[in-house]
Amino acid sequence: MTRYALAVDVGGTKMEAALVAEDGVLGTGSRSRQATGREATVESLNAAVIAIVEHALAALPADAELVGAGAGSAGPVDRTLGTIMPVNMPLARGFALAEAVRAAASTVMGRDVRTVLGHDGGALALAESWLGATQGAGASLSIVVSTGVGGGFVANGSYIPGATGNAGHLGQVRREGGLTLEEIASGPASASWAQEQGWTGTTGEDLARDAAAGDTVARSAIERSARAVGEALADAATLVDLDVVAIGGGFSRVSADYIDLVQQALTASAVHEYSRRTRVVRSGLGDEGPLIGAAALVLR
Repeated sequence: MTRYALAVDVGGTKMEAALVAEDGVLGTGSRSRQATGREATVESLNAAVIAIVEHALAALPADAELVGAGAGSAGPVDRTLGTIMPVNMPLARGFALAEAVRAAASTVMGRDVRTVLGHDGGALALAESWLGATQGAGASLSIVVSTGVGGGFVANGSYIPGATGNAGHLGQVRREGGLTLEEIASGPASASWAQEQGWTGTTGEDLARDAAAGDTVARSAIERSARAVGEALADAATLVDLDVVAIGGGFSRVSADYIDLVQQALTASAVHEYSRRTRVVRSGLGDEGPLIGAAALVLR
């Protein structure tokens, strides 16, 4: 009998769910998404949870076992209360995500479904350590550069949640001018900065297109993001002594050399030899990583 976990991933622009088998493979036909966004409310998020959970569980094979549900969310999170306080969704702060997932899944299954909540960066770090680009590392950090910036640590194969479940929340560290890393390096922040320099596009996708076509402002916005991420990672590597950092998220794919730019900034900024040796690599799991990580909160 194949064992599955229900995985839910909540981000600043979308919420997804899928079934994930014990070998990390997503269940056929189980994945779906709903929009979130800055105007998301507790009510809209709850409705989205119900929709994606019902869709995922409808694909559960008759001879399979559902062992539980894992939910990874943009943070901060409160693992004890099961609530989230997402920076990018201010109207939804305090949303009881763990209970919403548990209630939706339990209604479909006709029994109580154990649910575990984690920070999305930590979930991604667990997934990368299990099946992705940081397998075998003694100490690793996995981050997402997308609508927001978040991360999580794994040491010797074990996820390090911290006291409240928010360890690795790299996007909220302060950088130049008192801004947070997320306010400098995320997709929306990079687009906004480029607009201030006279660029006429609106999205990260526009930046990618225009930079590839030779637009110097769009290219500068990408380089600014990568430099800020690399410098923040140099600090993290100095503090935690990291072997490797895996980077995923939509904005990390804004240019073919984004990862190389981050590595260059880390190496140039790090003070000590041990932190300069930290490798920066692309996520090994692509856009499935956050869902695999959410499932790993239960399966691992």
